[in-house]
Amino acid sequence: MYLPKINRIEDLPAIEDFIEKNSFAILINEVKENPWATHLPLELEVNEAGEKVLWGHLSKANPQWKSFGKEEQVLAIFQGPHTYISSSWYNHVNVPTWNYIAVHVYGKIKLMNDEQVYEHLKRLVNKYEAISENPVSVETMPPEFVRKEMKGVVGFEIAIEKIEGKWKLSQNRDDENYRNIILELEKLNNVNAALIAEEMKKMRNV
Repeated sequence: MYLPKINRIEDLPAIEDFIEKNSFAILINEVKENPWATHLPLELEVNEAGEKVLWGHLSKANPQWKSFGKEEQVLAIFQGPHTYISSSWYNHVNVPTWNYIAVHVYGKIKLMNDEQVYEHLKRLVNKYEAISENPVSVETMPPEFVRKEMKGVVGFEIAIEKIEGKWKLSQNRDDENYRNIILELEKLNNVNAALIAEEMKKMRNV
């Protein structure tokens, strides 16, 4: 992606934490010479070889998986909070813009075997069921039911080759305008605006 130096984040732990918290991603590759995208959870995991990878699965009815050639390169996009920035908040004439956080992960994809798919689904369900009052788990479901349902999905692993983190948070503004933006965002009573304001505070210790 277009990544000006001022917006580039190279703090890998911060990027990984972002992926963990914003794991509903977009997986992009080429299907029959056309771009194809699927919206799905992608989880940052450590595989049997001790490598950090992305695990995911999609419906077997989705033709995207059939285009996964031998270690084909794919792109995964993780989107965080985003919000409009009005130029009326500046102390000078300028244009409006948009603040946002996004991470792009490039890597080689390969399909999982049945046992790997089971392990992936087990971890995925356990992660998101943690908020439930009466959590369900793959391990407590009838084995024959789980195996039957697994036949409807295709699991995959993405070996990470490159990660790009972009925190576009008005870093090009001076302290006065930077503070004004935060104050105006906090007035909006909007979740995305509030999250961007918090990230801006962290960025410059405001």
